Amino acid sequence: MEDFLPEDEAIVNARQRGEEVGATPIGPAGGAALRFLATLIGARTVVEVGTGCGVSGISLMRGMPPDGVLTSVDVDHENQRLAKLAYREAGLGSFRTRMIVGRALEVLPRLTDGAYDMVFCDAVKTEYPEYFTAALRLLRPGGVMAFDNALLNRRVADPSYRGDPTTEAVREIHHRVREDERLVPLLLPVGDGLLCAVKRD
Repeated sequence: MEDFLPEDEAIVNARQRGEEVGATPIGPAGGAALRFLATLIGARTVVEVGTGCGVSGISLMRGMPPDGVLTSVDVDHENQRLAKLAYREAGLGSFRTRMIVGRALEVLPRLTDGAYDMVFCDAVKTEYPEYFTAALRLLRPGGVMAFDNALLNRRVADPSYRGDPTTEAVREIHHRVREDERLVPLLLPVGDGLLCAVKRD
């Protein structure tokens, strides 16, 4: 499944740089899923929480129309520098991105309500519940939210993992996405799990 769609040189290079600096990117199948979702809904405005080194950003922008804009938030300036390099290597112009350096919980409140087609989260896992609340506010009706590492190497489904803040935060997201009647949820078993939901009209 991970190798169904081979990655090109730009993504391979971005993935290698991400692993070298400890910004582990979304896996190949997860990246393909992001591109698919962005294409499916015709996403023109996307928020990415956690720039990493550009793997997910390339995937998202390749699924967006040529005039679509990715707003990418990361606390690490170096990550964003490497992501910009990856975007250039992928032939994606700088006009396609709005890069914001800062903590997501400080940046997201400044973004416009209902103005985004998609919100992808792959940053501090213990902050996933707060990202969820922000995503609900930011998404238009019919928009999609997605959370990477939704399985946490199978820890989320293992009842023996108790008291770990990261695991408990991701479990909370599972519960909230499943139980919120404003959402249509789906857990995709790609990579380390991609938890998705469509915001109802």
